[in-house]
Amino acid sequence: MLIKTTLAFLFAVFICPSPQAVAQGSRGGGAGGGGWGPGSQYGRMYDPKTFGTTDGEIIKVEKITPVRGMSRGVHLVLKTDKGETIPVHLGPEWYIDKQEITFKPGDKVQIRGSRITFEDKPAIIAAEVTKDGRTLQLRDSNGVPVWAGRGGRGR
Repeated sequence: MLIKTTLAFLFAVFICPSPQAVAQGSRGGGAGGGGWGPGSQYGRMYDPKTFGTTDGEIIKVEKITPVRGMSRGVHLVLKTDKGETIPVHLGPEWYIDKQEITFKPGDKVQIRGSRITFEDKPAIIAAEVTKDGRTLQLRDSNGVPVWAGRGGRGR
């Protein structure tokens, strides 16, 4: 009986997820971020070799699901200073909506991030967005999202 109780305790503590972890996972808040984490198919699209800076004006702010099975995310449609219109993927909605910096059409921003091809079209996965002298940090130089937790487990 003592062995069964001990095993049940060890299972509950070390193997079963906590209610908080279950709740976070269901809204995309865990290290994987609802498919937005560094080890996900989407997260692996970030390429530090294509890192660059783009200035422009926000035309539209959208809530999207980039890949089936992911949690919803926030993406900007940016008209660049060079006249190009390009989508900019920020991150999961649950994370972006908690930030102090907000975005709306007409805002002038500077985007630093990885230029990718998404659904056969150019796009940017943002690492930083600067607006009115304030910077929202989204990913580190390797593309690991800040919402992924310490060290971006999963990469």
